Amino acid sequence: MTADFQAGRAGPGLETVPEIREKVKPDPGWAVIVWNDHINTMTYVVHVFRKVLHFNKTKAHAHMMEVHVQGKSCVARENREKAELYWEQLQSYGLRTTLEKLS
Repeated sequence: MTADFQAGRAGPGLETVPEIREKVKPDPGWAVIVWNDHINTMTYVVHVFRKVLHFNKTKAHAHMMEVHVQGKSCVARENREKAELYWEQLQSYGLRTTLEKLS
């Protein structure tokens, strides 16, 4: 190949190759939702939030109360890989957790 072809210019007997750009939309993210249940104690839920999500005591307690009062709490908004990791870890501690794709 000639330098002209590599630079995108047509040389003798060569056609110009158009540049192709794909439009990739950024992942809007995933919400990690923890649901209320009648099995886990409030103290235990705070403990799990602190251990898995690294929340401080105040934030962990606020999300636990949201779960208790409203029935659910969005504890994280992350890319898919990190959201799935949180989901798996929260599930392993016995919390009822789902993922929801953000739009």
